Amino acid sequence: MPEAEYARTRRHLMWRWRSNPLRRHADVVEARVVVAVWAAVSLGGAFVGTLTADSIDQSFAERRAALHADQGVLLESTMDAVAMAEGPQRISVRAQVRWTTSDGATHTSRAWVDAGREAGATVPVWTDGQGRLTREPPSAGEAAAESAFLGAGAAVAFSGLTYAAGRAVRWRLDRRRYDLWAREWEQVGPQWRRRTM
Repeated sequence: MPEAEYARTRRHLMWRWRSNPLRRHADVVEARVVVAVWAAVSLGGAFVGTLTADSIDQSFAERRAALHADQGVLLESTMDAVAMAEGPQRISVRAQVRWTTSDGATHTSRAWVDAGREAGATVPVWTDGQGRLTREPPSAGEAAAESAFLGAGAAVAFSGLTYAAGRAVRWRLDRRRYDLWAREWEQVGPQWRRRTM
């Protein structure tokens, strides 16, 4: 790009910031709003996404640390659930399980276990700090993937809201300019009509 054309293009892109007799206060405000919105979208979106992903990942890590697995014995077959499944997916079903906790107490209850097991099979039973049954927590890889997905969603949501707020401000500035133009036309329009007659 030739030097003169580059300078002309740069002047054209920065016209709202220059001293210009046609520049209105609303033009300067709009230019600043655009810059602020894009800065907030890029920096704020990245910050919100990272903060959300880290928070969710930490929550999953705390949950994994609070739960522990005991070895249980499956008291009923879960083979029927495999026949109803379509495709090679992993299916969990609720089935009667007996397990012994670290303090020696034996418990029997319905727990989530993998389908396709015969009665008498050994299955992991997940319990919380109070000994209540719960689902298996997500693995570190699953938690990282879910955290990243939710962090990206939070970044997109924040960016969308920020962009919408910027568009609302610009719409208000446009309405104000239209009203100003209408008032100016009411003053100038009659003068033009007299000259053409």
